[in-house]
Amino acid sequence: MARIDPKAVLEGRMPGRPPVALVMGLTVSSLCALVALGIDALYGGAGFWVGMILAILPIPLLIALVLTLDRMEPEPPRALVFSFMWGAGVAVLGALVLNTLGLLYVTVPIFGEVRGHFVSAVFGAPVIEESLKGAVLFGLLWWRRNEIDGFADGIMYACMVGLGFAMMENVTYYMRAFDLGGTKQLQTVFILRGIVAPLSHPLFTSMTGLGVAWAATHRRGRTIAPAIGLLAAMLLHGLWNGAAAMGLGGLGSVYVLDAVVLAALLAVVLVERHNTVKRIEHVLPLYQPTGLVTPADIGMLRSIPARRAARRWARALGGRGAAKAMEDYQLAATELALLHKRAERGVAEPHWFEARRDALLDLMGLARQAFLRTAPPGRRQGPPWADPGPSGFVPPPSQGPYD
Repeated sequence: MARIDPKAVLEGRMPGRPPVALVMGLTVSSLCALVALGIDALYGGAGFWVGMILAILPIPLLIALVLTLDRMEPEPPRALVFSFMWGAGVAVLGALVLNTLGLLYVTVPIFGEVRGHFVSAVFGAPVIEESLKGAVLFGLLWWRRNEIDGFADGIMYACMVGLGFAMMENVTYYMRAFDLGGTKQLQTVFILRGIVAPLSHPLFTSMTGLGVAWAATHRRGRTIAPAIGLLAAMLLHGLWNGAAAMGLGGLGSVYVLDAVVLAALLAVVLVERHNTVKRIEHVLPLYQPTGLVTPADIGMLRSIPARRAARRWARALGGRGAAKAMEDYQLAATELALLHKRAERGVAEPHWFEARRDALLDLMGLARQAFLRTAPPGRRQGPPWADPGPSGFVPPPSQGPYD
């Protein structure tokens, strides 16, 4: 079998170096983040460093929690990093400039100092910030539509851009709290923003992610769905800002709102994962004549715990190479099932579908051969999920693993 790049096949891209547009986008986003941090440092004094440490502190844990939603069909790391950096750079700096200009030249001159800040927070900031955060999602829809296979993918990218934005915004909030009220006020703000409700921005932008995901995977509503999602994100954001300005009762209501939205999004992800499992059970038997899957192997592929156990078994048997081959096989099989979902919904161009299907089948075959090559010579015992059924991860009786 010809040598192929498993990562490139799984991500649906040409093998080789990262695209120039991606490198440029990361560079611009990073520069914007540095400028935003420089502005905070210029006006923040000692509070800037305290704010930056506290803002960064929960991010690894929050990212890890978000990534747990993406275990069955992980998104390309480069796309997730770009989304995060867009939120932390371009979106933050753009919001800083536009929100400031709106205050100085629109809301404060029209409504006065106090009312102008309220109007800006409730109506201006949500429109500006959700538009800037959503821009990267619209970009993915335009240039990398095939990367979004369902609602979970839209939520994933939205959460990453939201976490980047929230991290940078929290630097400013913590910095101001420390400079104005010392450690006591800083502690209160950190508890409210960093512990009680750290996912507000990801939850708002997830509305846009849902609309973009619908447009990427359906023929009907492809134009209106992203607009509805963006509008819902702005509405949730505006409700949050407005209620948060109304004392403890308002704060309590927006935290309840956060919890309800979070529960709804988790339900969407779980339902979609269940549907993916059903699709695996429905699609992969079509490929049993190729010899790449057996009923026992399909049983392993339909369960995240069984997949994890299969990778552990592969690692114990053949080391990291065997575990990597098993992972590539699992991911290619999942992508194959999701490819059929696109075809069934009429959003897969026939020639692209055939090329993508063949590439995934080639990768499944390559991964299985790589696993068999790493297995101990003379092994004949089947994998734990194939008792009593046959599995493609057992060398044929007529040949050894190196034949």
